[in-house]
Amino acid sequence: MTRTQIQLPDELYRRAKRFSAEREVSLAEMTRRGLELLLERYPDENSKSTEWTLPQVKGGGIKVPLAQLHEAAAEDQARRGKRR
Repeated sequence: MTRTQIQLPDELYRRAKRFSAEREVSLAEMTRRGLELLLERYPDENSKSTEWTLPQVKGGGIKVPLAQLHEAAAEDQARRGKRR
Protein backbone atom coordinates (compact mmCIF):
# COMPACT_ATOMS: atom_id res chain seq x y z
CA MET A 1 0.00 0.00 0.00
CA THR A 2 1.29 3.46 -0.88
CA ARG A 3 1.21 6.29 1.62
CA THR A 4 0.40 9.75 0.37
CA GLN A 5 -0.34 13.19 1.67
CA ILE A 6 -3.18 15.41 0.50
CA GLN A 7 -4.28 18.95 1.25
CA LEU A 8 -7.93 19.61 2.05
CA PRO A 9 -9.78 22.84 2.72
CA ASP A 10 -10.48 23.11 6.47
CA GLU A 11 -14.27 22.79 6.09
CA LEU A 12 -13.98 19.69 3.88
CA TYR A 13 -11.60 18.12 6.39
CA ARG A 14 -14.00 18.79 9.31
CA ARG A 15 -16.95 17.34 7.36
CA ALA A 16 -14.93 14.27 6.35
CA LYS A 17 -13.72 13.66 9.92
CA ARG A 18 -17.27 13.99 11.26
CA PHE A 19 -18.62 11.65 8.57
CA SER A 20 -15.97 9.00 9.20
CA ALA A 21 -16.35 9.22 13.00
CA GLU A 22 -20.13 8.76 12.76
CA ARG A 23 -19.57 5.58 10.75
CA GLU A 24 -16.63 4.39 12.86
CA VAL A 25 -14.34 4.29 9.82
CA SER A 26 -10.93 5.89 9.58
CA LEU A 27 -10.50 8.94 7.41
CA ALA A 28 -8.00 6.97 5.30
CA GLU A 29 -10.51 4.15 4.70
CA MET A 30 -13.26 6.62 3.86
CA THR A 31 -10.94 8.35 1.39
CA ARG A 32 -10.02 5.03 -0.27
CA ARG A 33 -13.69 4.10 -0.61
CA GLY A 34 -14.52 7.51 -2.04
CA LEU A 35 -11.77 7.24 -4.63
CA GLU A 36 -12.92 3.72 -5.58
CA LEU A 37 -16.49 4.97 -6.09
CA LEU A 38 -15.31 7.91 -8.17
CA LEU A 39 -13.12 5.72 -10.37
CA GLU A 40 -15.94 3.18 -10.87
CA ARG A 41 -18.30 5.96 -11.92
CA TYR A 42 -15.82 7.52 -14.33
CA PRO A 43 -13.80 4.66 -15.83
CA ASP A 44 -10.71 5.25 -17.94
CA GLU A 45 -11.93 6.27 -21.39
CA ASN A 46 -8.82 4.81 -23.02
CA SER A 47 -9.43 1.29 -21.75
CA LYS A 48 -11.18 -1.09 -24.10
CA SER A 49 -14.65 -2.25 -23.20
CA THR A 50 -14.79 -5.82 -21.92
CA GLU A 51 -18.56 -5.81 -22.15
CA TRP A 52 -19.94 -8.83 -23.98
CA THR A 53 -21.70 -8.15 -27.25
CA LEU A 54 -23.91 -10.41 -29.30
CA PRO A 55 -21.90 -12.13 -32.04
CA GLN A 56 -22.82 -11.13 -35.58
CA VAL A 57 -23.90 -13.98 -37.84
CA LYS A 58 -23.33 -13.64 -41.53
CA GLY A 59 -25.76 -15.24 -43.99
CA GLY A 60 -25.01 -18.65 -45.45
CA GLY A 61 -23.62 -21.70 -43.74
CA ILE A 62 -25.62 -24.64 -42.43
CA LYS A 63 -29.36 -24.17 -42.32
CA VAL A 64 -31.24 -25.91 -39.50
CA PRO A 65 -35.02 -26.25 -39.56
CA LEU A 66 -36.78 -24.28 -36.82
CA ALA A 67 -38.41 -27.42 -35.40
CA GLN A 68 -34.98 -28.99 -34.96
CA LEU A 69 -33.74 -25.89 -33.13
CA HIS A 70 -36.73 -26.04 -30.76
CA GLU A 71 -36.02 -29.71 -30.11
CA ALA A 72 -32.32 -29.05 -29.41
CA ALA A 73 -33.21 -26.19 -27.04
CA ALA A 74 -35.72 -28.39 -25.15
CA GLU A 75 -33.12 -31.17 -24.79
CA ASP A 76 -30.52 -28.71 -23.53
CA GLN A 77 -32.97 -27.22 -21.04
CA ALA A 78 -33.90 -30.71 -19.79
CA ARG A 79 -30.23 -31.60 -19.30
CA ARG A 80 -29.55 -28.37 -17.44
CA GLY A 81 -32.56 -28.92 -15.21
CA LYS A 82 -31.25 -32.36 -14.17
CA ARG A 83 -27.86 -30.95 -13.09
CA ARG A 84 -29.24 -28.43 -10.62
